[in-house]
Order: sequence, then C-alpha cells, then structure tokens
Amino acid sequence: MATMKEVAEKAGVSIATVSRVLNLDTTLNVSEETKQRIFETAEAMQYTTHHKKKEKRQLSIGIAQWYTHNQELTDPYYLALRLAVEKKCDEEQISFRRIAPYEKDSDIKGLDGIIAIGKFGEEEIERLEAYSIPITFVDSSPDDEKYDAVMTDYRKGVWKALSYLVEMKHSTIGYIGGEEFVGGSIEPLMDEREATYIQFMKEQGNLNEAFIYKGRFTPEDGYLLMKKSLENPAHPTAYFVASDPMAIGAYKAVAEAGMEVGKDISLIGFDDIYSSQFLMPALTTIKVHTEFMGKTAVETLQERVRSQRVLPKKILIPTKLIVRESCCSQ
Repeated sequence: MATMKEVAEKAGVSIATVSRVLNLDTTLNVSEETKQRIFETAEAMQYTTHHKKKEKRQLSIGIAQWYTHNQELTDPYYLALRLAVEKKCDEEQISFRRIAPYEKDSDIKGLDGIIAIGKFGEEEIERLEAYSIPITFVDSSPDDEKYDAVMTDYRKGVWKALSYLVEMKHSTIGYIGGEEFVGGSIEPLMDEREATYIQFMKEQGNLNEAFIYKGRFTPEDGYLLMKKSLENPAHPTAYFVASDPMAIGAYKAVAEAGMEVGKDISLIGFDDIYSSQFLMPALTTIKVHTEFMGKTAVETLQERVRSQRVLPKKILIPTKLIVRESCCSQ
C-alpha cells in the first residue's frame, strides 16, 4: 500500500494537497485535472500484479461510463472501477476508448464489445444494444437473461457490517445512504444496501424507519444527514453509511456535535476507497474488490467475444469487512 508521501511524489504535488484531495475537501482550490491525477495515481499505486504484455492487440472495446470525470472525483468508487478495467486492457493489449452512452452522437463503431460501468436507463441501454456487440455491465445487471454482469454482493456485505455492530452490542443502528436515478426518472433505483438494512433490522426486531436518512452519495450529504440525525437526542449509537464518501462527511458532523467517532458514535462505511485508511480514526468499512471486478469484466467480455457464447452469466464478487478504529462497543 502506497503512502501519501509516495503518491505526492508520483503526482508532483505536496503531501497536504494529496491529503485534502483524498479526503474530498471541497474547500481546496486546485484544478480538476490535478484532482484527477491524484486520484488516478493513488489508485494505480495500489496495484501490485504485473503481467507480460502480449505482442499485439487482439480486441477493441468501448468503456461506457455512467459517471462523468467530475462525478468520479466526488465518488472515487467508479473511478477505481474504470481504472481497473483500463489497466486490465493494457495488460492484455486490448485497445479501448471511452464512450458516453448519454450522448446520441457517441461513436462506437468498429468495437468488438462494450464494458458499461455503473447504472443506465433504458434509452441508454438501447443505444448501446443497437450496435449488436456484446455488453458486459459492471455494478449493475439490467437484464441477466441478456447481458453479462459483474456485481458486488451488496447483501452479504451489508449483513457483515450490521452483524459486526450487533456483536459490539449496538441495537439502535441508523442508516445513511443515497438515492440514484437513471434516464431522467423521478423514481430512485432500488438500493440493495438499504433493502438489506431494512430486512436485517426487522429480523433483529429493531427497525426504526425514523433512523433511515437518504440523500446523494456525496460527502456533503453525508455531513447534512448525520447532522440532522444527531439533532435528535435519542439518535442511534451506531450507523451503517452506504458509501465511504458519505462517511467522510458524517465524520465532520460528529465532530461538530462535540463527539468522537469510535468513542461516542460507531460508523461503518462501504467501498473501502483509498482515503478511508487515512481518516482519524481510520474507517471500518466493507471492502469492494474494484480491481478484481474490473479484471473480471474484461476477461468475461474477452471470453464471450472469442467463444461467441450466447447464454449470459452474472458474476457476484464477495466483499470483506475491514476492521479499523471507527467502531466501539456499546
């Protein structure tokens, strides 16, 4: 694991700048290009596997992104997925180019297949499907009878997190999460993290829907939602926060309320983004294996193109509980 000093040297910036960028500090006055370079450098320096490059490029694929570059900077999860896909393509000598399915003039002619990262609306999927080439989705499965998909096992991940909090004698556990929309819909997508939280707490006999707080998957909303929750004197003793960027914002709200994460309030995040380990205290979280997901997506698309396989497959990647310092026994 690279240190902040090593990331700073590689990116050509100060350690302080790296720290503030990785902690999603919105008050930092640096260019978007610098932020992107720091995030990409931090992600790249975590990779330790190296493969001998092949003599010639075999395939050409398009990488369809749900998030824009600016959105990647506020939620590095999708940045990590994209970089993992691109890294595997480089290792396999597969040529790739980024495409935007939400742009009607996006040129995807001459490609052997598409890796679609994120969540997409019906119109966007139809636009990609019109080119009659295989599509592998990463982090979503719009139709598991038609498309290959590489997914995180969200349900088991959330179950691990909540079980850990229960083992630490917490019974009032809050939920802080986000809502996502596609294709101009006014109805949010079903979030498996929220659904699993509700099921788990019902089984425990401790579900209180007043302890469910939802906004956007950003540090700003993590801060606002936690602040709102802590205004209630009978607030939960522990929280499952559905993304690490939201947890970063929640830390600030806890501090402003005169409390300490890991002593007065327990927090568990989800994703294990690079900066989670550098929070004070370091964030306990559910690790999503983004590098392995990206690698698996490329391998799956390669295999389908070469074998002309017709039957789709859905691959579920397990998660891991990373215990650090943000939880305490009740």
